[in-house]
Amino acid sequence: MIEIEHLKKSFGDTKAVNDVTLKIREGEVFGLVGTNGAGKSTLLRMLTGILKPDEGQIRIDDRPVYDNPVVKQDVFFISDDAYFFPNATPRTMRDYYASLYPGFDTGRFDKLSEGFHLDPRRRIAEFSKGMKKQLMVLLGVSSDAKYLLCDETFDGLDPVMRQGVKSIFAQDMTDRGLVPVIASHNLRELEDICDHVGLLHQGGVLLSEDLADMKLNLQKVQVVFAAEEDREAATADLNILLSEQRGRLWTYTIRGERSEVENHFRNVSPVFFEVLKLSLEEIFISETEVVGYDIRKFILG
Repeated sequence: MIEIEHLKKSFGDTKAVNDVTLKIREGEVFGLVGTNGAGKSTLLRMLTGILKPDEGQIRIDDRPVYDNPVVKQDVFFISDDAYFFPNATPRTMRDYYASLYPGFDTGRFDKLSEGFHLDPRRRIAEFSKGMKKQLMVLLGVSSDAKYLLCDETFDGLDPVMRQGVKSIFAQDMTDRGLVPVIASHNLRELEDICDHVGLLHQGGVLLSEDLADMKLNLQKVQVVFAAEEDREAATADLNILLSEQRGRLWTYTIRGERSEVENHFRNVSPVFFEVLKLSLEEIFISETEVVGYDIRKFILG
């Protein structure tokens, strides 16, 4: 488990991370969402021990990470702008990371490189952005590090490669207890892979929730009523977070279990109603607007 308590980091007058407290549990994929400048990359660099916090603490499996080489062997960081040695090839970087991580599996790296069509002898400088991202992912999973910290890892990957990477993550979570932490500015990118999502805004945590719990307790309903007085009576006792009207069609985001919401609308006998699946984007819009933020102004897209 990664435990982050009251973490702060500033660069001059800029507060990059401001009093962040989070827990990243084993057995789940943790998504860290935020716009550029929200503090994602700075937080990940502190988790790897690259940066020292100004205040607060980070413990990985109950051990401090900063200035602790043993703990750092359990963490692999895939930067948004990965560095490779001049004139390096995948084989060069494989041998370098094998010298840093005792559990590095060179055989697995070679096999995965072949499967992803990465020439081990070609200069990395000639690779596309997506190929460089693939290479870092393969180095990361081959390192045998327990915690894989990914900064915009899926940015630049085509859909086939994204699915391939997600499959590797899923398999490694089952086989060896891999814990992926994936930072992104794109909610849609994380929706089908993350179990838990934390939203960073201006260096702080705006929301940190388990996706399954959020989806169980939020329902999206489209409904048509015969008359306005019917609508007012039918919705008076509901915990409505958001509502939108288009002609006679009303769309509501309602807090409550699906069965309760369905039974309620059956009993009030509208002209039509349907309970729809909420996207991660819609969930975050609902949850953040409740606490006074319009997430659409700074996170979507």
